[in-house]
Amino acid sequence: MGVSFDLFGTLVTADRPDDPATAVATELAKRDVTVPDDWADAYAEPHVDAPDGAEVPLPAHVSRALASCGVDYEHNAARRAVVAAFDPTVETKPGALEAVDAARERGSVAICSNCSVPELVGRTLVRSDFERDDFDAIVTSVGCGWRKPAPEIFELTADELGVAPADLIHVGDDPEADGGIEAVGGTALVLEGRSLADVPARLATVAECSSHD
Repeated sequence: MGVSFDLFGTLVTADRPDDPATAVATELAKRDVTVPDDWADAYAEPHVDAPDGAEVPLPAHVSRALASCGVDYEHNAARRAVVAAFDPTVETKPGALEAVDAARERGSVAICSNCSVPELVGRTLVRSDFERDDFDAIVTSVGCGWRKPAPEIFELTADELGVAPADLIHVGDDPEADGGIEAVGGTALVLEGRSLADVPARLATVAECSSHD
């Protein structure tokens, strides 16, 4: 059995800009990129024709938005601006460490996170109470190209842990996104209205039920 955890909103809280377009514009300006007057509109429009369920990395979106406004810039300026704009203050949620410890008693453990910003998951973990080796795998949508609830991200997470998708339990706070694990035969433990403190007992219940199948 393997267990994966959503990161943002489940294991940690991480602040994000109230106005992402403005935050990115501020960081672009710091890098001598001309920010067009209609930047807010350009930022809000889709610029990458991606398949359903695919993740569009935010730097790619910003680059295309700038290009649509005829703005020239250094090749990596968009990426650096995005990373800086989403540089978070992080707090580990109560019960998170204990939940991951309980999962490890059942098998291998992964992070399975929707995140369109490169480096953000790594930075978040460094600033949390977790250690990198608390997890056997870290799967992000920006890394694999698919966002939960797309089945591909759960299949990849299961593969990284060396288990079948049907043997993966996923813990998260979003019924729609995190509940996508059920489409590949796995089990969703959704925290909606429940505490991380309940996770160890819920994992034990799932493990017991699986042993009787």
